[in-house]
Amino acid sequence: MASIETRVAEHYSSGTLFDRIMEGLGRLGTAGAIAPASLKLVDEFHIGGVEATRDVLAQLAIRPGDRVLDIGCGIGGTARFIAQETGASVTGVDVTEEFVDTARRLTALAEIDDIEFLEASALALPFEAHSFDVATLMHVGMNIEDKPGLFREAGRVLRAGGVFAVYDVMQTGAGEFGFPVPWSSAPETSFLAPPETYRAAAEGAGFTLVAERGRRDFAVAFFAALQAKIAQSGPPPVGLPLIMGERAAEKISNMVAGLRGGLIAPVEMIFRAA
Repeated sequence: MASIETRVAEHYSSGTLFDRIMEGLGRLGTAGAIAPASLKLVDEFHIGGVEATRDVLAQLAIRPGDRVLDIGCGIGGTARFIAQETGASVTGVDVTEEFVDTARRLTALAEIDDIEFLEASALALPFEAHSFDVATLMHVGMNIEDKPGLFREAGRVLRAGGVFAVYDVMQTGAGEFGFPVPWSSAPETSFLAPPETYRAAAEGAGFTLVAERGRRDFAVAFFAALQAKIAQSGPPPVGLPLIMGERAAEKISNMVAGLRGGLIAPVEMIFRAA
């Protein structure tokens, strides 16, 4: 039987992602080297996109020369944004081979240096202890059942006083919602948890919570604006449906229903390592 991580990787894999992104960019008139900004509609695979990334980074005070680890990096959007905005050295890891390959190829085309991408598990990070100043986790924990193990690994690779920034979809109410959703095709690979589960896992790994913010209203407004834009001008050639595949509309609809029903919401949590 396939492991949970294998099934998660299968959920995100298509075998044609890079080619479809390049085709979409071609329809926009992009050729040769890619301006990183042209990727923002597709490479920030979390609610709120690059705006949400900015909101998280504004709380982290990352400096040039810092070492940053993006856990569950997807196709590299957050890692590229951090590197460009802060001058930090960034490493991204993901269990999905196609995401890592696409991240490398897009980063090369965008001509951004000092970033590397590795295929690796968040529960077995291939780094020595105290290797990083900051770690980020953007819409990843929903695919990880072992929250204590996730925080232990993040704590192991962070230096003393390092920062772990989490921005995940969390369970905020009782009830069932439909599948598929963007992070899972079926309940067996969805591990939503309430904020208190994250707090407890973090405390057990020696972290201190320094900031927390629920972002449900932000998320509802984001999707309302997105739907209005699509209704007016149609879907963009480059967008998150390229990652989510043929059932993208259904996945988004189920997630938005959960948001509006109060069952789920994105939550920011900023932790400091012991």
